[in-house]
Amino acid sequence: MCYSTRATRKVRELEDYYEIERLLGEQEEKEYELIYNHANGWAHPNMWILPQQRKGHMIPAKWGIMPSTSEGADYKEYFKKNRVAYGGLNLRSEDVFDHYMYSNNVFTKRCIIPVDGFFEPHTTPVKVKGKPFKVPFYFGRTEDKPMNMAGIYNVTKDKMVTFSIFTKKATPLFEEIHNQPSNKHGDYRRPVVLEDSEAEYWLEDGHDKDDLIDILDNDLPDYEFKTWPISKDLHKADSDRPDIIEKVEYEELAIDF
Repeated sequence: MCYSTRATRKVRELEDYYEIERLLGEQEEKEYELIYNHANGWAHPNMWILPQQRKGHMIPAKWGIMPSTSEGADYKEYFKKNRVAYGGLNLRSEDVFDHYMYSNNVFTKRCIIPVDGFFEPHTTPVKVKGKPFKVPFYFGRTEDKPMNMAGIYNVTKDKMVTFSIFTKKATPLFEEIHNQPSNKHGDYRRPVVLEDSEAEYWLEDGHDKDDLIDILDNDLPDYEFKTWPISKDLHKADSDRPDIIEKVEYEELAIDF
């Protein structure tokens, strides 16, 4: 699963990389940046997305998708009452075509979420005080390019844009690192990260179900990721700091990486 990301690139860098321009809506600040060394999804931060309906642009959107009948201003109360939605942070790619809220959105409201990388937990064979000793891992791209996370978005009744990140069944690397199922289905998951060549194609109109399944199934291969263990400070309140992705050695680890 993916509940934590890192996004430290400034607006101008993202605009140049994707050849796009930002749209702010009512936001008037000239220097509007969305920078996170650790973006904790459970805090529902605003992040940049490249939306299908505004091609050539990126817009700020809240992480945690909500129905169009909801008020975005009440997002805290909404997610408090709808705990089974897992904060709206992730959506299973296998289920979205039959999802009562998003089966139409997948054809009209897809997006790219540009991030530096993301964080996943690893469970070691060691137990401390009777509980499994867990270690957070950071995932980045081997060439330090932006990651093209595949997502879906929605617009609430009060015009707030909210989004969720697609997940799929884990590939071998992710099954080894994120080695504990964390959902009712009991399967291992990974976020969908698209190849650069597929990112623009993902946002094109006119795709049918088979087209979208093919894109989701054939995303960035394991060998294009790099990963390493980091500090357990990731789970503390002050984790939004540059050094949070520094490598940390743990004797409890029993895997090579």
